[in-house]
Amino acid sequence: MAAPKKGRRAPASQGHPGRTLILVLIAMVGLVGGMFYSGTLTPRLGIDLAGGTSFTLAAQNQPGKPNAINETNMKTAAGIMERRVNGLGVTESEVQTQGSNHIIVNIPKGTDAKQARQQVGTTAQLGFRPVLTTTAGTKTPEPKPSPSQGGANGKGKGDKASGDKAQPGTQQSPSAKPTTQGRAVTDSLKKAPSAKPTPSAKPSTPPAPPAPPGAADIPPALQKQLNALDCSTKEGRAAAGEKAANTKPSDPIVACKQDGAQKYALGPVGVEGTDVSGAKAVFDSQQGQGWIVQMDFTSEGGKKFGDITGKLAAKAPPQNQFGIVLDGAVVSSPSVDKAIMGGGATISGGFTQQTAEDLGNMLSYGALPLSFKIDDETTVTAALGGEQLHAGLIAGAIGLALVVIYLVAYYRGLALVALASLGVSAVLTYTIMTLLGPAIGFALNLPAVCGAIVAIGITADSFIVYFERIRDEIREGRTLRPAVERGWPRARRTILVSDFVSFLAAAVLFAVTVGKVQGFAFTLGLTTVLDVVVVFFFTKPLMTLLARRKFFSDGHSWSGLDPKRLGAKPPLRRRRGAAPTTKEA
Repeated sequence: MAAPKKGRRAPASQGHPGRTLILVLIAMVGLVGGMFYSGTLTPRLGIDLAGGTSFTLAAQNQPGKPNAINETNMKTAAGIMERRVNGLGVTESEVQTQGSNHIIVNIPKGTDAKQARQQVGTTAQLGFRPVLTTTAGTKTPEPKPSPSQGGANGKGKGDKASGDKAQPGTQQSPSAKPTTQGRAVTDSLKKAPSAKPTPSAKPSTPPAPPAPPGAADIPPALQKQLNALDCSTKEGRAAAGEKAANTKPSDPIVACKQDGAQKYALGPVGVEGTDVSGAKAVFDSQQGQGWIVQMDFTSEGGKKFGDITGKLAAKAPPQNQFGIVLDGAVVSSPSVDKAIMGGGATISGGFTQQTAEDLGNMLSYGALPLSFKIDDETTVTAALGGEQLHAGLIAGAIGLALVVIYLVAYYRGLALVALASLGVSAVLTYTIMTLLGPAIGFALNLPAVCGAIVAIGITADSFIVYFERIRDEIREGRTLRPAVERGWPRARRTILVSDFVSFLAAAVLFAVTVGKVQGFAFTLGLTTVLDVVVVFFFTKPLMTLLARRKFFSDGHSWSGLDPKRLGAKPPLRRRRGAAPTTKEA
């Protein structure tokens, strides 16, 4: 008995086009909803469209460092400048290197240009200051006068800066001999536990808050500043950093730790950042300390460091610590239990590779081994950028109109598919660009707009390739439904190769260029990827659905698929039971 014949299944390429289109619609709704949820409805504009100030700084060698201008130093300097201008609340600033010895700083409108000029044109300040006292980063309430005010038996928190660990609550006497290797081991991230205040008899009036350790050794005016300082907020840290950075090295300051967890009263600068000859992150596998930071000082700096560490070692915590201050913020506060001689020191304790490298960079280049002069300062008005954008949009509209006219005149009904695909591509491009602004800081500048306009041609080219493959199949005598499926593999391969070349060009351009040209490359690469997404998940499923409609399947004269107009051959005949085959070129 003959086995029953199995029904032929639809080619896998047909799938469920309706489901695919629904998924695309859901993705579009999700992206638009993300725009409204984040409150960002327009793309973030670059300085050429929003207006602002642009500085061009040229690096100059410092005396004694003729080879200081190199790629590493330039990138580090750009990073420090970016942190400084962003400290002004300018989150949209752009700081980037250009060439071998220039840094471009773009600051958008709404920022004090004079203050920004001073920030980017001044060498960063790095100094080692002795810690007078330290306490939690929140605002300290003013103590109330009381005859029975009790003291506090507390310990300061700080980073350990000695190979010999001090016992909690005890004071280390200075060592009579310097370290044998000329450097001390410091636990930069290790925190000493704070001792609880000694309970006292209940006074007749409410007790005052415990005084921080060492508070009696600092001037009352400085103590008052420390009490009023609030490091728990970004604004408080920024104000404290700006004030500390503008204070003379010979004057004491109050400062916040970078994370705002602690605040410090610090004495005059004992060792300046220019006395550090170098610092680097090293993995210590011999003593098992993990990642450490090794510091080296100049000959003069080594003497200063030996003197200050000798004095600090004779004091009780937290006054045996020194604060490493960069631009008015404490980046580390190691403690010392013996004089560190020999011009070198090692900081250790709980580092990861990234934190060790960051601290090494701050110590090495916090005072910038380069000096800069402002070569050019340009004020970019939004009106100028707006005029250029207006002209660019007009050019894009003219180009799009010509594309639409060509599609309607040549492809007729198929032009609806192309226009719908262009509309989907435009929605995806706009929403993604808008969301990338707050996500990664993407700013839409004039070159980026040009990249989006160029992408119109790339996207239209993909539709044309697919339409021509379908028309070629119809010319061979096939009906529309098999023509759509047989033409797709060949068109798909051509589209992928073409888009890969465009994306590769955009990637290379993005990698080897700087500044606004990168905006053009990024937009071109993004729209090229979206072209593949739209063609695969919208254009192809839409054509599969339309091939089932009588207007297109019967080859209406306005469908763009009229066999007579295409010069089609007589319909192909195949043997009964022979399944259609689809080969990919």
